[in-house]
Amino acid sequence: MRRVFGITGWKNSGKTTLTEKLVAELVRRGWTVSTVKHAHHDFDIDKPGADSFRHRQAGATEVAVVSGRRWALMHELRNEDEPSLDDILSRLVPSDIVLVEGYKREAHRKIEARRLEAKDRTPLSINDPNIVAVAADFPVEGESLPVFDLDDTKSLADFIERATGLVAPGK
Repeated sequence: MRRVFGITGWKNSGKTTLTEKLVAELVRRGWTVSTVKHAHHDFDIDKPGADSFRHRQAGATEVAVVSGRRWALMHELRNEDEPSLDDILSRLVPSDIVLVEGYKREAHRKIEARRLEAKDRTPLSINDPNIVAVAADFPVEGESLPVFDLDDTKSLADFIERATGLVAPGK
């Protein structure tokens, strides 16, 4: 069974910073962590002029870039549909937990990040029963879910460990 836990929220709600801090904290605790980041816009991790970019421009569907330190696989969808989260998760090597940033509409447990500076402050938890907690940089009143300070990474990591059954060896 793969442990999957999400961080969701509106644009500029602090999702990426929270994900980054949670990865660092969970790794510090000895867990192996993978992440999936959903992008709603066209993005490119490649640079024009790079050999791999030229391979894709020539029509390659998949291009693997490999070195002694890391490797990356880029897949051009061409006329395919965007893969589902489950499709992406099935391609990842095993890890103790996968943190998923974004994917508001998927049915995995999530923390909703809220910031005063977010593009929209409408609570997502109202319409998403998979949101199990809120992390905010302002006081949240009238919320029935557990509420954490957006910067309280340790308590959020504790919550995720409990929610996913991630238990340290010997405990």
